[in-house]
Amino acid sequence: MAEAKKAIAKDRERTNVLRKGEQTAIAWLVQRIPSWITSNGLTAIGFMGNVIVGLSFILGAYINRYWLLICSIGFFISWFGDSLDGRLAYYRNKPRKWFGFCLDITVDWFGIVLIGLGFIFYAAGFWKLIGFAFVAMYGGEMIVSQLRYKVSDQYSIDSGVFGPTEVRILLAAMISLEAFVPGTLNYLGLGACIILTILHFLDVRALLRTADERDTIENAEKLKNKAS
Repeated sequence: MAEAKKAIAKDRERTNVLRKGEQTAIAWLVQRIPSWITSNGLTAIGFMGNVIVGLSFILGAYINRYWLLICSIGFFISWFGDSLDGRLAYYRNKPRKWFGFCLDITVDWFGIVLIGLGFIFYAAGFWKLIGFAFVAMYGGEMIVSQLRYKVSDQYSIDSGVFGPTEVRILLAAMISLEAFVPGTLNYLGLGACIILTILHFLDVRALLRTADERDTIENAEKLKNKAS
């Protein structure tokens, strides 16, 4: 287990509140994934989880709102595939760092778009904008994470104590509550978008501070080299 934890921790630093339990679960799972399942296969599985979440909104809108409850299954599948695809490659000592990085980000983006579109199908009137706002702000956080990687050479998928896992749990709880208390998702979604917007601007501010510090260091090094 210790070797598995060490292998899956390569190339990224986690700060999310559930990181210890999550990393233990991932280390346990990667040792038990059948050899015929590849990292790309896990990426596809994770994407199908997002498809299920988006589908839950459509079924909830046109058939019965209790179909919203299958979103929890979708989020779990999404977590399973998305959390294990890259970690499995590192555990098997077959990392494809840049290919996997690009594929993961692209698939995550399409998955978020599907969830946002599903909400737009479900919501009525003005509330449809919440789905658009969520996709826009979550996409903004994805951009910040890539810029942070470029500026600091450290890849992080978390925003403070919140990471993709915490977001999935919160969204699953919010959507499931909507099945029993119709209308709550509108207000909870609005609140989530406000919080996400605040976190986004805090992350942007921290990113710009880091970028400014790197500029200062690099400019100082250039002056030093010229002087020598």
